Amino acid sequence: MYAIIDDNGRQFKVTGGDRIRIDRAAPTDEQKTVTFDRILLVGGEGVPKVGQPVVAGATVTADILGAVKGDKVVSVKYRRRKGYHKKKGHRQKFLEVKVTAINA
Repeated sequence: MYAIIDDNGRQFKVTGGDRIRIDRAAPTDEQKTVTFDRILLVGGEGVPKVGQPVVAGATVTADILGAVKGDKVVSVKYRRRKGYHKKKGHRQKFLEVKVTAINA
């Protein structure tokens, strides 16, 4: 069984046991799970359920694995013949979660 979830404007195709990186801050309290309620499609067994825009009553639960950093993105600005060079780097912080159940 698989599902397509929507989280902060990004769509993910997930199955049980998948690890995904979502764009959220790490929880400060003792929160261990995340529940996604914006499920756009549930398929894999019989006829797929397509939402209008979301599937009613469907949820996906995931365990929080921890905070991770993404790849480094480097931005370089340069003007020829002016002696102007500027380099800036960025690493996006993500929250890695492992999908445990798809409830349709």
